[in-house]
Amino acid sequence: MIRLESIEDLDLARHIRPGAGIVFGQATGEPLSLTEQLVRQRAAFRGSSVFLGANFSSTFQPEHADCLRLTGLGGIGSLRKLVKAGSLDPIPCHISSIPRLIRAGLIRCDVALVLVSPANARGEHSFGLINDYVRAAIASASVVIAEINAQVPWTPCDQPLRSDEITVGVHTDRPLVELPAAPFGDLERRIADHLRDLIPDRATLQVGIGAVPEAIVAMLHDRRDLGIHSGMIGDSAADLMARGVVTNAFKEVDPGITVTGSLIGTSRLYRFADGNTALRLCTADYTHAGSALGRLKRLVSINSALEVDLTGQVNAEAVGADYVGAVGGQVDFVRAASLSEGGASIVALPATGRAGASRIVARLGGPVTTPRSDVDVVATEFGVARLRGRSLRERARALVAIAAPEHREHLERAAHAQLGGS
Repeated sequence: MIRLESIEDLDLARHIRPGAGIVFGQATGEPLSLTEQLVRQRAAFRGSSVFLGANFSSTFQPEHADCLRLTGLGGIGSLRKLVKAGSLDPIPCHISSIPRLIRAGLIRCDVALVLVSPANARGEHSFGLINDYVRAAIASASVVIAEINAQVPWTPCDQPLRSDEITVGVHTDRPLVELPAAPFGDLERRIADHLRDLIPDRATLQVGIGAVPEAIVAMLHDRRDLGIHSGMIGDSAADLMARGVVTNAFKEVDPGITVTGSLIGTSRLYRFADGNTALRLCTADYTHAGSALGRLKRLVSINSALEVDLTGQVNAEAVGADYVGAVGGQVDFVRAASLSEGGASIVALPATGRAGASRIVARLGGPVTTPRSDVDVVATEFGVARLRGRSLRERARALVAIAAPEHREHLERAAHAQLGGS
């Protein structure tokens, strides 16, 4: 039977041994009351490792590495400063691989900290906002500590958490982590406008985080019977569902259901999800699985990037030594959408950065997140480069054509030097 404790009396040292591995829900699924206790009491379990996914709270600070070994996906959200300070050591991995890494012990999980809803009449708790790799953490952990927050929605899940799976439960009633949609303007709208014809009626969407993806979603109000199968959704996806634009009626897998692993948005999204049977929160073993994605026709993935080189290689992780992103789920969906019948994989980005430097580059300034062999469509405000099936020289010409005009001559010279030809 679940043992209930108050958050004030919760002594984590009774459950976490020095050197233990700790995993908790990422992003909006962070159990804030538990993680705040974790950092306050960290000296009691010195040497423990904590795996961090995306993070949008201020719980973890560089000084917490005095007692904790912090690893994670990368520099998403508030973790950027931890990476920059050298306090967090990124693990380059696809979202699809995280459950397997946890089960194999390569990401150690002795203690799982989870955020869940109050139980229903069957004694089942919903993961509410984040499922993705939480189930794998629970299965691997010897101790499961649950923050049962009255404000977590009861979102339908592929496998709710039973009360008898919880070692210790803490009841709270506090606001959840929120991430408002990224604002977008004329630049992002120009990029989106080039992509209208690539997203047909009855397409199934995967959408990443950022201003450009938000602009693309905003232009889809005139589409019919769209579907969603995505690692995450935000408020804009809920808007499309509420308007009847997203019906999921023609999905080959899970018809009638929006499938996602994460709700990353605001209270508006959370209210929409509560008890909504047209929505299902699933694990990354399913949302990012090739076996499920491979059955979807007209799958369109929409992701952003930091830079793209002249052969089509994509960097979505780092600017020089500044690790600001992550591998994440981009490659899982890029590959699947490129292979989908009637589908398209879109990498969309502004042609220049804030300082005016080109983001179509001769050579990447950071790692290769998505290899050129998987890249399909690259778009900027200057147009679309279709790369699938094209030679290196053809790719370079297509990408130079969508670079900012002031950078094209330099890029043409670089392409000639690297690839030859005229």
